[in-house]
Amino acid sequence: QVQLVEAGGGLVQPGGSMRLSCVASGRTSNSYAMGWFRQAPGKEREFVAAISWSSGGGTHYADSVKGRFTISRDYAKNTAYLQMTSLEPEDTAVYYCAADRYIATMLYSSQAMEYWGKGTLVTVSS
Repeated sequence: QVQLVEAGGGLVQPGGSMRLSCVASGRTSNSYAMGWFRQAPGKEREFVAAISWSSGGGTHYADSVKGRFTISRDYAKNTAYLQMTSLEPEDTAVYYCAADRYIATMLYSSQAMEYWGKGTLVTVSS
């Protein structure tokens, strides 16, 4: 059993930066891959970034955010982060944290995701 709580959303100007956090709780939270998804008004939820459960594991990014966003995790704090830079109005969305036993779920079958957070709203506007 894993519970996820996001924080850090809000209003930011175009070109600005923002860091989101996702705190995971539960006995096996340190054995799960973690990721971020987002859903803009009138659009379907889409993949943003993912990171492996292992310390030497890799990361994956959607083409739309590659080079601008960075995903990381702190095992001691059971927390995942999404550092966002060069933000654009098109990045406006509700951002959801997710966790699953396999990182492949993040990339290929998000409908089978084991755990989701409730989301945090990011608004990019001048």
